[in-house]
Amino acid sequence: MNMTRTEKYIDLVQEYLPDHLTEVRKDALDNGIPIIRPSVQGLLRFLMRYSKPSDILEIGTAVGFSALLMHEYAPDASITTIENYEPRLVKARENFGRYAGNEVTGDSAAGYGDRHYGKVELLEGNAEDILPQLKSEGYDLIFLDAAKGQYIVILPEIIRLLKTGGMLVSDNCMQDGDVIESRYAVRRRDRTIHERMREYLSTVSTHPALSSAILPMADGVTLSFKK
Repeated sequence: MNMTRTEKYIDLVQEYLPDHLTEVRKDALDNGIPIIRPSVQGLLRFLMRYSKPSDILEIGTAVGFSALLMHEYAPDASITTIENYEPRLVKARENFGRYAGNEVTGDSAAGYGDRHYGKVELLEGNAEDILPQLKSEGYDLIFLDAAKGQYIVILPEIIRLLKTGGMLVSDNCMQDGDVIESRYAVRRRDRTIHERMREYLSTVSTHPALSSAILPMADGVTLSFKK
């Protein structure tokens, strides 16, 4: 993760992370695993304390840093987090086992792996397959930080799962600035993601069930409130 001078400054002046989160973050960065940037860390910390969500869904666990951060600042919330990439799941299991609670494993009726660590539930599999199995309007806050090309694909399920009055936080919406460029200015291999992210931003900004704001912080964060 290459931080801008602004992000480095935010990292210096904002509230320090607890030691265990600092350790998880350092390990991820040392191994080249992208995690949420300092300003997004601050935003999630603020939202946990301000909105006090009771049920949280995260799509895109990676190594578990953001789920553990939300757990730290909303300790009474139940957190469900989804990840499919096995190398990252190995580290997520380790981090949750150390910092969230003892592991209890099982299989869901839908056939995907289901692991509980205290208040954190790790669902292992593709979000497209798992989301339809989850309860409608089951979550106060949904944090979306998965494969960017999938945002628009899974948006209908996300809206179904978000409670009325709930908040959707979508990370990395600007693609390092590429999203504002013409598709012809973007590398050919990135054009599908570019088109899908532009469609996603347009859809959440105009969707009748949502009220959204696109924030030019970090790599772009969109906040969407379900009416």
